Order: sequence, then structure tokens, then C-alpha cells
Amino acid sequence: MSRRLSQNNISRLTRRSSPRTPSTQPSTSPSSSHARVPRKTLSSRSQPDRPDQKTTVVVSGKRRSGKKSTRIRQKRQLSNPFATLLLYALRLSIMGIGISAIAGTVLTVIRPTQFPGANFHERGGFAVARRSMSFTQASASSLSLRRELLPLKAKLEALAAKYPKLQPGAFFVDLDSGDYVNVRGEQGFSAASTIKIPILIAFFQDVDAGKVRLDEMLTMKKELIGGGSGDLQYQQPGKQFSALEIARKMIVISDNTATNMIIERLGGIKALNQRFRDWGLNSTAIHNSLPDLEGTNTTSPRDLAHLLAMVNRGELVSLKSRDRLLGIMQETQNRNLLPQGLEKDATIAHKTGDIGSVLGDAGIVDMPSGKRYIASILVRRPHNDGNAKKLIQGISRIAYQHFKWYKARPAAKQEAKNRSNT
Repeated sequence: MSRRLSQNNISRLTRRSSPRTPSTQPSTSPSSSHARVPRKTLSSRSQPDRPDQKTTVVVSGKRRSGKKSTRIRQKRQLSNPFATLLLYALRLSIMGIGISAIAGTVLTVIRPTQFPGANFHERGGFAVARRSMSFTQASASSLSLRRELLPLKAKLEALAAKYPKLQPGAFFVDLDSGDYVNVRGEQGFSAASTIKIPILIAFFQDVDAGKVRLDEMLTMKKELIGGGSGDLQYQQPGKQFSALEIARKMIVISDNTATNMIIERLGGIKALNQRFRDWGLNSTAIHNSLPDLEGTNTTSPRDLAHLLAMVNRGELVSLKSRDRLLGIMQETQNRNLLPQGLEKDATIAHKTGDIGSVLGDAGIVDMPSGKRYIASILVRRPHNDGNAKKLIQGISRIAYQHFKWYKARPAAKQEAKNRSNT
């Protein structure tokens, strides 16, 4: 009996120590879901077997990495080429914006007019000015307006207040310092004969371009004869004059027939108006042939001042033509307006305008001290009111005396003073 019991005990121990072999038959009992699974299993996403790669397996909860995992990462990195392209494009655009910002800053500091020859190109061996300039460029490079002279402005406005029936507009610029005075200078006025200033400049532009010769002969036609000022109106139609002589008569004696002849030679009213717009003149336009007694042709004191500043710097015509042009304007015979406010040793290159509703004068003044300034005045008035002449003379006198004694402070000192005041 004892021997049988010991055999039974040995058999039980043997069964406990031997490994259990899982059943190959599916379990039908409710607890079959908890049946043990093989220790080695494939990953949740099975991959087709390929001889050149290893399958990632999990053994006892640990992951083995091989060639397959490395290639999967590479595929993920290269799986979206569009995103890669977009990234490179974004980087290039950021770099381009940075370069543009730097270039823009440099261009705002460096002005082309600071370099010799920047405003001219060569045509047939002669320097020819650029034919067009925007108003912004003209403002920056021609006038370089710095600071308004408020004390002088107050004096001019006080004088104008003594003539309540008149409506003046004035613009003055100190060409040495860029200081200026603006008294309703942007307002449009009937131009009268001051319209001949931009016409003369256009004439010399075409001379520089070789489109017009100073010695070519122009024929006076009957339909071009204009009354009012000038002596050509008394000549027989068909008579010929040199282009230079016609241009001089247009300015020196304000000949209206000569003006109409120059307008026709330069391509007509429409072509000239387009050129005025190209120069950046906002209020200057020709609407009728001379004499324009109704005052349909227009300009403004500021337009005339900007135009004269461009001529002064040779930005519209060559230096040779500029000197000839200003020489003609110095010969203007009517000296009853701006010249009356100047001292005897001063010189002025100018052009007057006189119709019933408007009186005006605009020019460049050279003082004995060497200072140069621009003066431009237009006065709207009751028909032929003589007080307009007195007002222009008075404005010219006050401005001349101011520029005579005024010493512009350097910009750096002025800025330092402003900072100390604040």
C-alpha cells in the first residue's frame, strides 16, 4: 500500500513539472478567450515576406529593429515631395524679402542726382536730359524741400489780408537750403502767359533730342495768328522766321502768334499736355491757343516753382539749353511785377502773365550774395484790378529782404535744437 502511494506521488510530481502542450483544437468553453497565445507573435500590421528585409517582431515585449524600420522612416520623410518644395519656396521668399528691404533702404538714402551724369544720357555726343520725371522724383531731387519759413509766410499772409478782393497764391524756395514758403500754392489759376514757360522748356527738350533745329525756318500761317501782345500779328502770312527767333519772341515780348507757332511745331496741344503730365505737373494744361483771354489754360504757383527747379538742375534740358533758356527769360521786357521788389544788383529770369482775371509772374532770382531762390506768384482779381500789381510787388519785396538777411541753419543743428526743446 505504501509502495502504491509513493508511485502515485511520483506520477503527480512528474505531471506538474512537465510543460503543457496547448491544444490544437479550438476551445468551445466560455473561458476560451483567455486561452494562452504563443509567446512569439507577429506585429499587428503584417507585411508580406520579402527575402531582403527583416520583419519587426516582438519577443517578450521587446522590439527588434532592422533594415525594414529604417526604410520605413526614409519613406515617410520622402513621401510628400510637394511639402518639401513648399518649404524651399518659403525659405527663398523670406530671403528675397530681406534682400528687397535692404535694397530699398539703400535706394532711399542714395539719390541718383548725387552722381555725375545720373540725369543725362548721351545722344549724338550731346548730353540730353531725361524726358520725364514723376512728381515725387521732382520733389525729392529738384526742390529738396526741408522746412517751411513760417515767419515769412505770416508776413505774406498779413500783406494779402490788406487786399480782400484779391486771391493770391505764392510759392518760394531757397535753392541753397531747401527752405520754402507755400501760400495756397497748390491752387489752380488761369495761367495767362506764364503757360509759355513750360512751352519754352518743351521746345528746348526737342532741340536737345534733335527733333528741332534752332536755325530751321518756321512759316507763319494765318490760322496761327493771335491778337494781344507781340508784333508777329502784323506780319504777312507766309513769312518765315528761325525757330530760335520765334522762341525768343514768345518770351521776351510775350508774342501770342509766336507761341501758337511753337505749339504747332512741337506736335500740338495734346502732345504738350501729355508731356506736362510726364513732368509731374498737376495743374498745368493748355486748352486753347493764345491769347487765352477767357483763362482756360491753367497752372499753379507750385507747378511753376517745381518746373523752374527742375530746369535749374538740368533735369529736363541739357546744361547748354538750360543756360540759353534762362538767358532768354532774363530778357523779358515786362519788369513791372517781381523785378520791382528786387535790389538793383539782383538778376531775374522770369515770365509774366496778364489777362483781365489773373496777373502773375514766376522766375529764378540771383542775389548779389550768391543766393538763388525761386519766386512764383499768381493773383486772381476783379477784371484788370490794379491792386494785383501792387500785391505782387509787395510780396516780392518782402521775400527778397527775408532771403537777404536770412541764414539757414544746418539741418543737423536744427534737429539737435528740436531735440533739446523736447
